[in-house]
Amino acid sequence: MKFEELTEKEWELIEPLLPPPAPTGRPRADDKKTLNAILYVLTTGCRWMDMPGEYGSYVTTWRRLKRWEEEGVWDIILQDKAHPPHAPNVRLSVRLVLPQVGRRGRGDAIPLMR
Repeated sequence: MKFEELTEKEWELIEPLLPPPAPTGRPRADDKKTLNAILYVLTTGCRWMDMPGEYGSYVTTWRRLKRWEEEGVWDIILQDKAHPPHAPNVRLSVRLVLPQVGRRGRGDAIPLMR
């Protein structure tokens, strides 16, 4: 499946829904770059370690995916109430959910919707 990075319009809708960075400690990896990396892996089906280096560390990306899942960030992003009713929300929902179809049971897919 061909991968396309988030558009500026999509990012403007998603950014305010993400948890703020911790006030102390090491600065976290760029949220937009990390989200694009997550979408890249979920869309293409590549192994985490094979994602392009331009997105940063695959370990950081995987950990962020897990943390956002545990914190319910994906549920917030995918809720209909989170965005005005127009195409970017639908497009993002499809991009997040479709790569998971048929992969459960392999042990490598993290369900993003409950």
